[in-house]
Amino acid sequence: MIGILIALISGALMSIQGVFNTDVTKNTSLWVSTSWVQFSAFLVCLIAWFIKDRESFMTLTRVPNKYALLGGVIGAFITVTVIRSMADLGPARAVMLIVISQLIVAYIIELFGIFGVDKQPFQWRKIIGMAVAIVGVVLFKWE
Repeated sequence: MIGILIALISGALMSIQGVFNTDVTKNTSLWVSTSWVQFSAFLVCLIAWFIKDRESFMTLTRVPNKYALLGGVIGAFITVTVIRSMADLGPARAVMLIVISQLIVAYIIELFGIFGVDKQPFQWRKIIGMAVAIVGVVLFKWE
């Protein structure tokens, strides 16, 4: 139950953040806004680390799959693409397409066991669920 609540909060925060970041971009630039987002996130993480964790940053050298350390790089591009999509499509349409993209890519990762994720069997109901989501976006966008 807690996982569901956290996922719902995450989705809500991502939508709010996208709107905020788009507003900041209107008054600055895409890369200034993205830099601020990443820098402010870094500061929050450092404060939380100082209060709660204090694990050595050298533990990063023990991460077996070094490509996994690119999460922050990907995060910067997530910020850029969310800002651009919200500016071009509006928050609701952008988030719907973002979520559908997340579903499709996550399913492909599970289906083929990419990045060390446990491989899952193909299920038609998951494909049908994604198709329903896509139809929902088309209906939502339909004017």
